[in-house]
Amino acid sequence: MSTSPLNFHHLHYFWAVAKDGNLTRTAARLRVSQSALSAQIRRLEDALGEALFHRTGRTLALTEAGGVALEYAETIFGAGAELVATLQHGRLPEHALRVGAVATLSRNFQESFVKPLLDQHGVTLRLQSGRLDDLLESLADHDLDVVLSNRPTHRESGRAWRCRRIARQAVSIVGRPRAEPVRLDAGIESTPMILPGPDSEIRTEFDALCEQRGLTVRVLAEVDDMATMRLLARDTDAVALLPSVVVRDEIRRGELCEHSVVPGLFESFYAITVARRFQHPRLRSLLARDEAEVLAMEPPRPPVPAKRSAAAKRRATGRARAARR
Repeated sequence: MSTSPLNFHHLHYFWAVAKDGNLTRTAARLRVSQSALSAQIRRLEDALGEALFHRTGRTLALTEAGGVALEYAETIFGAGAELVATLQHGRLPEHALRVGAVATLSRNFQESFVKPLLDQHGVTLRLQSGRLDDLLESLADHDLDVVLSNRPTHRESGRAWRCRRIARQAVSIVGRPRAEPVRLDAGIESTPMILPGPDSEIRTEFDALCEQRGLTVRVLAEVDDMATMRLLARDTDAVALLPSVVVRDEIRRGELCEHSVVPGLFESFYAITVARRFQHPRLRSLLARDEAEVLAMEPPRPPVPAKRSAAAKRRATGRARAARR
């Protein structure tokens, strides 16, 4: 079924009258005759096949269809005003910051990256996960402001990615607390391990390191997703190979511990952007932080003791006096 294109000039007249509620006043403000304004609205009604107004005394009231049309008109002309403001003055801090992250990336790292914005008033975040190639397409199409990845990207024909390393953390052997810590030595051969999948750069470097030292590890599971590795490390007797930022909450609570740091093995975290005239103003401050801030493992906040009422304090004092008698 074909539809004729919408006449936005007619829609704008309808929008102006609907917001004011008075045809005569709107015509004077728009500097058109009342009859011309009425004619434009009738043409819009004919095109839509619905009446948009009915008269109530000297004022106009929206019909049900008119209410629906007004919602769309508000969105359309609001977006137009935002477009003009953006092109004239740049993107505003209250515009949504759109962050894409590779699906296998540590959730804790993602939270650390956006954490400075979480307590700020008027901030809207849109977080999207997916494959790196898909996220880069969205970045190129201006649907994302930045992509977070644990793999760098390189220049392609017609694609000038800006890839910067924003943090790097040593990879550790992590697991439940044990009497003897697990290290990368002969003792590790009897310990079941949870390792990243074979396509991971961490796994490739770890396998090379084990081969160099003549070690053969027992692989309990190969997992691409960091969140799943964290769960398996917490709920089994195996140890996992991952950066400690992935399990920082479990380390704080004592459920897991960092047995040892694997020498020379690191995971890097990258922020990928493209050159833009209208970069989001909040993105600049996020990218300006040093890696200690990005990876900060803040201590848990002590619980705030509940305040006791005056009556509760009197009862407690009475019990204490009775106990001394």
